[in-house]
Amino acid sequence: MSLLSRALPALRLYCIGLAVALHQLLRRLRPGGAPAPVFPTQNGNVAIVTGGAKGIGYHTVKHLARLGMHVIIAGNDESEGQEAVRKIKEETVNEKVEFLHCDLASMKSIRQFVQQFRAKNCPLHVLVNNAGVMLVPERKTEDGFEEHFGLNYLGHFLLTNLLFETLKQSGTCSHNARVITVSSATHYVGRLHLNDLQSRCSYSPHGAYAQSKLALVLFTYRLQHLITSDGNHVTANVVDPGVVNTELYKNVCWATKVVKWMTAWLFFKTPEEGASTSIYAAVSPELEGVGGIYLYNEQRTKSTDVSYDEELQRRLWTESCKMTRISDVGSRDL
Repeated sequence: MSLLSRALPALRLYCIGLAVALHQLLRRLRPGGAPAPVFPTQNGNVAIVTGGAKGIGYHTVKHLARLGMHVIIAGNDESEGQEAVRKIKEETVNEKVEFLHCDLASMKSIRQFVQQFRAKNCPLHVLVNNAGVMLVPERKTEDGFEEHFGLNYLGHFLLTNLLFETLKQSGTCSHNARVITVSSATHYVGRLHLNDLQSRCSYSPHGAYAQSKLALVLFTYRLQHLITSDGNHVTANVVDPGVVNTELYKNVCWATKVVKWMTAWLFFKTPEEGASTSIYAAVSPELEGVGGIYLYNEQRTKSTDVSYDEELQRRLWTESCKMTRISDVGSRDL
């Protein structure tokens, strides 16, 4: 493979990142701006947020807890998770915040998490698929999957499928259960390689990351299609938080870290700002019964053209079922 071919995924990723950062700056410089939305209380509702111990996930959990929700943080670091629980309880005066261990890089851990959750015998009204890794060096998950694809995408694919029965039972015609999946603008430059989803032929952390984010969009649209076909009271939407100042950038090169350190205050969203679209998707009355949409800055936005390819959505879903060892929807009801 040529040097240019190797560099293209990184070039595409940084170009889309720069475009989003500039858009955020221009938006910030506009006079006035819309007031922060006020959402209805969510007393009695239950949410799970993956990666809810820090960054965007932490602020998503905190806001949902402030609305009165019972929120479960799903994460792989016990001490970090418990500290987040302590702080959120203190700040929101909501005692119904807890942590359950869930390593999205392990199918065994995901299944154990679901068993623990089911043992609580509580409903599930909102699932926020938020956790992720970015630009990690080439390595595999416990189950042998490339880490971006395995953790960012397959982990959430399996988790959603295993929790779907509870979501379906919890939703009603007037109050649908909701699945919110966090993707990013990098999906616009993603390429889905169905014959090499594990990036074995040529690994690029930039290409692998973008592919995982595109897969999440395709998954959301396919999930909503199946929900609609079955008539379940659940909706599935995908959100783009923008370029946010979080720990995800720890794997970028030193030059990028320097640029980020110098400019993040101006171009990047804070984690709290980055969480706003996830929160909107989770509780806004405007989205009651609305699914299969891509949201950016709390607005419906068009995702990349290829994400609407229903055949590609179907093929990815089928392949994902094989990888996670669950039966395809052709042989079961969703």
